[in-house]
Amino acid sequence: MTVDGQQTPKRNSQLIPAQSEQIIAQLREAASLLESGRAAEAEPLLRRVLVASPNNSDAHNLLGIVLDQAGKTVAAEREYRSAIRLNPNGISALTNLGVLFARHSRADEAIKTFTEVLRLAPDHPQATLNLGLQYSQRGDDARALPFLQHAMALGLDNYEVRYHVGLSLYKLNRHDEALTALESASTLSPNAAEPLYYLGLIYSSRHQDEMAANLWDRAIQLRPDFPEVNFMLGEVLRKNRRTQGAAEFYKRALEQDETKFAYYARLGGTYIVLGQLDQALDVFRRAEKRFPQSAEAHYFVGIAARGRGDYDLAETELRSSLVLQPDNVNALAQLGFVMLERDRVNEAERLLRRAIAITDKHFYANYDLGRLLVKSRRYEESLTILQHAATLKPKNPGVHYQLFIALSRLKRKQDADLELATFKKLEEERKTGREPEDETEDETVDSRTSP
Repeated sequence: MTVDGQQTPKRNSQLIPAQSEQIIAQLREAASLLESGRAAEAEPLLRRVLVASPNNSDAHNLLGIVLDQAGKTVAAEREYRSAIRLNPNGISALTNLGVLFARHSRADEAIKTFTEVLRLAPDHPQATLNLGLQYSQRGDDARALPFLQHAMALGLDNYEVRYHVGLSLYKLNRHDEALTALESASTLSPNAAEPLYYLGLIYSSRHQDEMAANLWDRAIQLRPDFPEVNFMLGEVLRKNRRTQGAAEFYKRALEQDETKFAYYARLGGTYIVLGQLDQALDVFRRAEKRFPQSAEAHYFVGIAARGRGDYDLAETELRSSLVLQPDNVNALAQLGFVMLERDRVNEAERLLRRAIAITDKHFYANYDLGRLLVKSRRYEESLTILQHAATLKPKNPGVHYQLFIALSRLKRKQDADLELATFKKLEEERKTGREPEDETEDETVDSRTSP
């Protein structure tokens, strides 16, 4: 029998012989009162039993349940431990103590206690399930899954078990099996949003965006305040270039959960792509306030300020980012851009070359260094840098314009004309809304397309 996850004993132990029959009757009455939800009436009865028979482990266990349900955790734990001390093999008291530990996030003690229950009773269904859930909650799904599956085999085949089996399978990247388990959980509980969320993640990982979005739409209908689902709907819309719609879902996700840095980053980045720089700066400022030691938070404030032309703020924030993360390539490249715009050419060159030394795959570090060299009339040197940048983003108009200038100054007219023609073609595509795929957004959340 279980009462709110706790177990009432099936038999009493260590009774005083002369009082056995009376005490047995009182314990049965107390258990019946507990099961009918009348715990307050059971308490005085159990205390009378303990006055007459202080070493009765069942009475201590039942009183522990009464106190546990009343929120008197310390006293309940004391009664459970008394029951276990008097009867070390008492499965009910051990299980109830484990449930108390689990409810109050004392995971190590809960795991130890449920493990002891299973040592005494290897096929105890509730302890098997609870041990699996404890491992799952601490992220140890490899250990959780066998217990959850065994609990199902022992007869606990319900929504909760199937959902957690599916969740563990998903986290273990066993997606085919997870799909089956989560679909069966959803069938058992059609109004549960959580299985739909993970089913959507599985279909999304298979690039079946429409199926994923349909599942997430259903989840949102069932649970509108589901930030993870709102965020993923934003991701699908962003991926399919429905940027304004993506911003709305990112905004909902952030309103519902302000603890996730990714929500700030995506919403602010989307505002930058939309050209809504004031909104972007506001979002990133909020992120910086909540995560003051995050290099990324300072970085994002810096790029939003840069986009608004506030180079004082941009420089301050980008330098703060680099204090926290000196090898942040994006921050180095962005600060190099700001220094170039402020005609501090030597410092700009030093920053951009440092970024490229960390990785030569950063387009804007190469592009801005190429611009700097063109501006400094070091055309031959700029050519190599700009040509490499063009291999990183061949459809960026600006890099072809800079190549046109360098080649023109080097008297290579035919090559210069080809770069100019490429620039005009790509710039026309940009202006008419047919922006190349690789120009929508990169790791810097930088939407520059002008030369």
